[in-house]
Amino acid sequence: MSLKIYVGNMNYATTAETLTSLFSQYGEVVSATVIKDRFTEQSKGFGFVEMSDEAAAGTAIATLNGKELEGRRLRVNVAEERAPRTDRPRRDFNRDGGYNRGGNRDGGYNRGYNRDGGRGYGRPRGDYDAPKDDDRY
Repeated sequence: MSLKIYVGNMNYATTAETLTSLFSQYGEVVSATVIKDRFTEQSKGFGFVEMSDEAAAGTAIATLNGKELEGRRLRVNVAEERAPRTDRPRRDFNRDGGYNRGGNRDGGYNRGYNRDGGRGYGRPRGDYDAPKDDDRY
């Protein structure tokens, strides 16, 4: 059974290949990932390594925790599952596709849209009589 390992306090220049070569000394590395910012692609200074053997992973954790790599002292331990966030309110969509916020009927985000979800400018689509040629004058 494989074991996922957290590697923190990494140098921002550390790559997944560096992690793979470092951890492969202790056993088979299934995957190595450096976590990056989604907009700038800059490393966030931590990553994850998945090893195929739990005993080899335990040896790697014991040996590499506190070891210096590229000028930084690594923090290595078993990766823990992240708990779901409870500090944000649940996003609730209303029937028109907007967010339910505020006290008004449409949540405040769908002003200007009719009930069918189409853009309405004062009157809903299809619910009025089109002007006839003789109605112009």
